[in-house]
Amino acid sequence: MAQTRVLDMSRVPFIPGRIHATNNEYQRYGPKGFMQIKILENDNLYVRVDLPGVPDDGVRHRVDSVRQKVVFFSGEETLSDKKNAREYAGTAGLGCDCCEITGVDAKMKDGVLRMIVSRVKVKDHDNKCTHFLPPNTGKSGRYNMDDMNIMAEVEDHPFVVKGPKRSDHYSTQRRGDGSVCVSFDLPGVCSDDILVLPNENEVKFYGENKEVYEHDESCRIFMGALNGAYLCAPGVPLLSHHIAWDAEFGVLKVRISPPDSNSD
Repeated sequence: MAQTRVLDMSRVPFIPGRIHATNNEYQRYGPKGFMQIKILENDNLYVRVDLPGVPDDGVRHRVDSVRQKVVFFSGEETLSDKKNAREYAGTAGLGCDCCEITGVDAKMKDGVLRMIVSRVKVKDHDNKCTHFLPPNTGKSGRYNMDDMNIMAEVEDHPFVVKGPKRSDHYSTQRRGDGSVCVSFDLPGVCSDDILVLPNENEVKFYGENKEVYEHDESCRIFMGALNGAYLCAPGVPLLSHHIAWDAEFGVLKVRISPPDSNSD
């Protein structure tokens, strides 16, 4: 018999009409932004990039062979529907003239690319060494929470070069048997970290990555819901449907099938 899981909601602020991070409308807690870069104590750089849908072995990266200052990364989403599959490409690197990149340790897991970029000083410089953020990495919640007249808008993903760019986009597919498949981006969250909770009105989901990477300040929490009126035929109760879900590469997929369908 499955044990009841108690959710600690004290960390999830209730902000009517607001979103926690403009990079993802379903994120309610934790580090914001499509990309995060920080300088570690050993002077290496930690780079975190959200690439939901890209398999763990599907990312590529290389260092600029000429200047040794930029890391190029790219990856493709694996979908049977090639039309809506996203392709990503972007850069991260050094903004100083005194250092060069000596190595990149890259790991892709659950739709998040994490890189440790090591560097070495090759000449003296009067100014402090810096790193740069590529353009449009996302304001990600940096709006004035005290001004209730300002509403934040969810931003486009800056590294999507093909496919849907909106980070609040979710993919919906209606099949011939009447079932509906809906996908949500929950980067960093695996299937073991997600709860899907249907009731008579909606299908709610909650995701929290239990494994926090050593250079991330905290976990990330995602919450959302699907309206039953959108999913069901008129007069057919939501709870009479077959509801199945799975999560892979940082994307939650929920399938709702009518009671008379042969869902597999």
